[in-house]
Amino acid sequence: MNKALFEKIDIPLERTFLPAGDMIKNGDPASYDSAIEAAGGIDIQLLGIGHNGHIGFSEPGTPFGSLTHVADLTDSTIEANARFFASKDEVPRQATTMGIKSVMNARSIIIIILGRAKAEIAKAALKGPVTEAVPASVLQLHPSVTWYVDHEAAALL
Repeated sequence: MNKALFEKIDIPLERTFLPAGDMIKNGDPASYDSAIEAAGGIDIQLLGIGHNGHIGFSEPGTPFGSLTHVADLTDSTIEANARFFASKDEVPRQATTMGIKSVMNARSIIIIILGRAKAEIAKAALKGPVTEAVPASVLQLHPSVTWYVDHEAAALL
């Protein structure tokens, strides 16, 4: 995220926060939520959406009251992330992720949905019922969400 985004925009790196992957090893994902609280909360939460409606790596079925945790990744998430690795076998099977409650506590949220392959889930997230089966659907309940959806992902809206 530093190389792909934060170093390219006018934001001090010390004001950006990502959950550390080593939380899987040290077993302390709650420390991330404590750090957010100590920093005064999240002003802007930037998210993408997975093909199955996950936000962060909070997969379908994650309780809306969840905080930062280690998530077991679904097969579809593993498959979608295989492009970042030499082979699918190298894709981690777990990831540290903010919980849905952690995300919903942000003062504002920006979500980006790109590509025709995400048209069905974009429709479910924006227009479907709010359900833990589609974690991104909970964003319908947040008072300040900006959705950026390209034409292909918006094809069914």
